[in-house]
Amino acid sequence: MGSRSDWPAMKAAADILSALGVAHEARVVSAHRTPDRLFAYAEAAAPRGLRAIIAGAGGAAHLPGMLAAKTRVPVLGVPVQSRALNGL
Repeated sequence: MGSRSDWPAMKAAADILSALGVAHEARVVSAHRTPDRLFAYAEAAAPRGLRAIIAGAGGAAHLPGMLAAKTRVPVLGVPVQSRALNGL
């Protein structure tokens, strides 16, 4: 997720994964504030064995696209409602 304020929306995905017994992690990685961390996370995803990335950010829709540009792991973009874009 792009910031901690996105957690309420992303928690639903984490809860479902937990209920299904799927190992997962939750990280805050901003496409705008920490792009180097974003690129490092994306590039390490496949070697770490990640099989998918669920990405959502309310301030802008850049997070899923920037992740997808740097990894071969499938990236699922989640629209997170915000004042600016209202979930678009």
